[in-house]
Amino acid sequence: MRVIALAAALLLFACERPAPERETVGTAKPMDMELLDEEIGKVAERARPAAFDVGVLSMDGGESWSLNTSRTFPLQSVFKAPLGAVVLSEVDRGRLSLDEVIDIPAQDLSPPYSPISANWPGRTKYTVGELLVRAVGDSDNTAADVLMRRIGGPGIVQAWLDEQRIRDMRIDRYERELQTEIYGMPSFRPQWRHENTFLAALNRVPPAERRAAMERYLTEPRDTATVAAALNFLQKLSSGQLLSPKSTQLLLRIMTETKTGQARLKAGLPEGATLAHKTGTGRTDRGINPATNDIGIITLEDGRRYGVAVFLAGSQAPPQERDAIIADVARAVVKAAG
Repeated sequence: MRVIALAAALLLFACERPAPERETVGTAKPMDMELLDEEIGKVAERARPAAFDVGVLSMDGGESWSLNTSRTFPLQSVFKAPLGAVVLSEVDRGRLSLDEVIDIPAQDLSPPYSPISANWPGRTKYTVGELLVRAVGDSDNTAADVLMRRIGGPGIVQAWLDEQRIRDMRIDRYERELQTEIYGMPSFRPQWRHENTFLAALNRVPPAERRAAMERYLTEPRDTATVAAALNFLQKLSSGQLLSPKSTQLLLRIMTETKTGQARLKAGLPEGATLAHKTGTGRTDRGINPATNDIGIITLEDGRRYGVAVFLAGSQAPPQERDAIIADVARAVVKAAG
C-alpha cells in the first residue's frame, strides 16, 4: 500500500503541465517565446512523470516565461544562496563581521555533504567569511547550519525574506533536521558525520517508514519555493536591492566561482557566458530523487543577463539525465535570447 501511496503522491505532485506563462516588459531585445514553448516543452516531457518547473527572466528587458509560477518545490541547498544574503545583510548592518571566528563543537556538526564535519576535529575554527564560501560555494551543510544558528535561526532568514517581499520561499529547518526527516531518521548524531556512517543509519530505517517520510517531504510546504520566488530573489540580488554593493559583489562572486553543478545550467552555456548560481540536490533513496535544482544568473558575452530557475522533484531518472535536463533548459534560454 505504501508503494501505491507514494506513486499517487508523485502523480499528484507532477500534475498536468499548464500552458506556459509569459510577461513582456521593457524595450531590450525580446526573447523568442515560441521557441521557449517548444524547446522547454520537449525538456518537460523528458522529465515526466517527475514534477518539473522552469522560470526565465530577462534582467534587462523584464520579460518572463514560466511553466507554472505557483507550484512549490523542495529547495534543498538552493536555500544557501538566500542564507548567504541574510548573513551579508547582517554584515552590512554592522551586527556581524566576516572576520569573526566561530569554534564548531561536535553538537553543531551536520550531515553529509559536509567536508567540515568529515574533517572534524582536525579543524574546528572558521571565520564567518570562510563559512560563507563553504556554505554557498561548496554547499557544506555544517557551514550553513552554523551560520544560520549564528544569525538567529531559520525564523530570522524567513523574516528577512518576508521583509524583502520575496514571497513563496520558505526556510523552515536546519540541514541537520531536514536531511534526517526526509528519510524518517532519528535526530542527527555527530557520529553520523561521515558518508558511510550516515548511510548506515539511514539503512536502519524500515523501508515503509522511509517511503512515508519521502511522501511527506514531496508534498509538504516547508523548505520550498516557486520558480517565481527564485527569480525574484535573483533579480533583487543582481540589481543591488538586497545588499550593499560590496556584499552584492561578494555573494555573486561566490556563486560564480562555485564548482557545484558543472553539468547543469553551466553545461548548456556557450563560450564567453558566465553563471552565478546555486544548486540543490537531494539524496536518492529507493529509486526516488527528492530534488535536483539549479537557479542562477546567466550573463552572455554581450552583457545581457537572464535569471533562470529549474526545479525537478520526485524523479526516478539517473543523475546524468537529471543534469542533462537542466543543461538543456540553459541551451533553450540561450537560443531564445538570440
